[in-house]
Amino acid sequence: MPIKEDSHIFEKHQQRLKREKRVVMGWQVFILVGFFGLWELASRENWIDPLLFSSPSKVYNLLIQKFSDGSMISHTFVTLFETLLGFIIGTLLGIVLASLLWSSSRFSKIADPYLVILNAMPKVALGPIIIVALGPGYISIIAMGAIISVIITTIVVYTGFREVDPNYEKVLLSFGATRWQCFKSAVFPANLPVMISTLKVNVGLSWVGVIVGEFLVSKEGLGYLIVYGFQVFDFSLVMSALILIAIFAAIMYKVVERLEKWLIKHTT
Repeated sequence: MPIKEDSHIFEKHQQRLKREKRVVMGWQVFILVGFFGLWELASRENWIDPLLFSSPSKVYNLLIQKFSDGSMISHTFVTLFETLLGFIIGTLLGIVLASLLWSSSRFSKIADPYLVILNAMPKVALGPIIIVALGPGYISIIAMGAIISVIITTIVVYTGFREVDPNYEKVLLSFGATRWQCFKSAVFPANLPVMISTLKVNVGLSWVGVIVGEFLVSKEGLGYLIVYGFQVFDFSLVMSALILIAIFAAIMYKVVERLEKWLIKHTT
């Protein structure tokens, strides 16, 4: 009897979770459709300036045209390539730096004030310096995407390393484990959720870094299209680029979310 009761409770819990998920998804779709519907209505009724804010129908027609002639595909591919590389490099470099800080308490004490200062600095303002140093090309834009996320990754992950229960390390050391083995077996696995959370933040930061880099130096990419659209007063083009950025950023976020679920399932 207790087993059947537990099974029934579990099924009810699962049904409740599924129902909650459907409600959340329904509201998300409603808000999205409502936003575009209100935008279209406001543009047609001149509640907003159609020239300045465009409209979903104009943006849709422009996207169809640009994707049909292939021009939008090349711009999108360039920005995606730069963003993904900047995202991966910034995240990996941040985790490596956090690991080095954890490995040496002296090094972490020396580096701590510099990390605080670097985190406080507006990384976007370093764009012109990076472009002069690395040249006006893909490398400088990818560097912008990486630099804007590497410091925050380092700080967040290192803080997570330090907050791991020290008793785990003491138990492993009592069995003769080295500091590296403690890190590999206890500290690093315990911080996988922290790293995944950092990945979610870095999705947005990488897009910001790359788009700003394209504003400054690029001759192709979605950031370039935004600047070009402003220059020629083609705000439908500007809105098209912004919507594509939002779509691909959302896709990246969902991929990271799936990765988080997979890691939780296979590490617990």
